[in-house]
Amino acid sequence: MEPMDAESGLAAAAQLFKVLGNESRLALLRLIGEEPRTVGALTAATGLSQPLVSQHLRTLRQGGLVTASRSGKEVTYRLADRHVTHVIADALAHVQEPASDPDVDDSTQGGTPS
Repeated sequence: MEPMDAESGLAAAAQLFKVLGNESRLALLRLIGEEPRTVGALTAATGLSQPLVSQHLRTLRQGGLVTASRSGKEVTYRLADRHVTHVIADALAHVQEPASDPDVDDSTQGGTPS
């Protein structure tokens, strides 16, 4: 039997969540998901400093979540994978829905477990 994380990609998924586990990076990904943007546009939209935006973008690139293309002096960032927008949207939907009763086991309520 193979270790659980090697078999199912749990280690890679955990690394993805580490990269996503920062509010500023989530905000940058949401903006880039709307349309490709430069560091300057991301700095203006977020109010973060240019060095901080660049640092977060470097982390997002290393995590394989964004790609960069250069045109002259400008670098434009795009999402590497549209699945990222779904992960973020699902996480936001989850935290915004009413809390369920912890004493109720949803899997026994006739619905499909989520």
